[in-house]
Amino acid sequence: MTDTPVSPLRQRMIEDMTIRKLAPKTQASYIRAVRNFTAFLGRSPDQTSAEDLRRYQLHLASSGVAVPSQNATVTALRFFFAVTLGRSEITQRMPFVREPRKLPVVLSPEEVARFLQAAPGLKYRAALSVAYGAGLRANEVISLKIGDIDSTRMVIRVEQGKGHKDRYVMLSGHLLELLRAYWKAARPQGWLFPGRDPVQPLTTRQLNRACHAAAQVTGIDKRVSLHTLRHSFATHLLEQKVDIRVIQVLLGHKKLDTTALYSQVATKTIREVRSPLEQLVMTPPA
Repeated sequence: MTDTPVSPLRQRMIEDMTIRKLAPKTQASYIRAVRNFTAFLGRSPDQTSAEDLRRYQLHLASSGVAVPSQNATVTALRFFFAVTLGRSEITQRMPFVREPRKLPVVLSPEEVARFLQAAPGLKYRAALSVAYGAGLRANEVISLKIGDIDSTRMVIRVEQGKGHKDRYVMLSGHLLELLRAYWKAARPQGWLFPGRDPVQPLTTRQLNRACHAAAQVTGIDKRVSLHTLRHSFATHLLEQKVDIRVIQVLLGHKKLDTTALYSQVATKTIREVRSPLEQLVMTPPA
């Protein structure tokens, strides 16, 4: 807690975000973006002009701010001016920056097996196996509770994932055996993966540390993160010829275009495509 007084304008913005049930991290990000803009402006943001916003975007671009951060700032300022100030017209000429789309890093099944074997302890091996075996995001893994594992229906309930949506994902027999072994050894209560304080869940930072430690032990020559396991999950399903719309539901993607990206890294599927060169009748080289 802090004794620093909150301005009426910031308080109203907080209330607007609370009404719309924005996640705490999103609220903090929006507040930070408006605070940084106010510092640049040098006066209260309710006195902003469209030209001020243009100058600020130019400032961000020329300062080398990463494209995702620039777009996050635009999103936050659009919310502030449109919702809190009721001046949506002022942000109409604030463009989002087009971000180069890069292909995700994907591990082979053999690399995934080595990686999971190298996890630092049974708890982290179980957590990382859930991330890969069910395609969950880091925050979704640490938010799991004991009751979310449904061994009768062989599914895992993901409660309030990204976009405040619930969904079910598959629970493989191998993963269930691993989770049962972990439960017998650790006897967690409430949270499936509790942190140092059992009342709180494991943090994404702790899980990421375990991920990086496992990658370092295996010596995998790729940039491995928690999201790499999710990318690998989707790609391997696609290579098993699982319908892309099913994969979309499992991942909790809103748009099919997002899931379709994995078709570009499903190398097994690509290798199985016969090149038209094979159809040509040509004289072999001398």
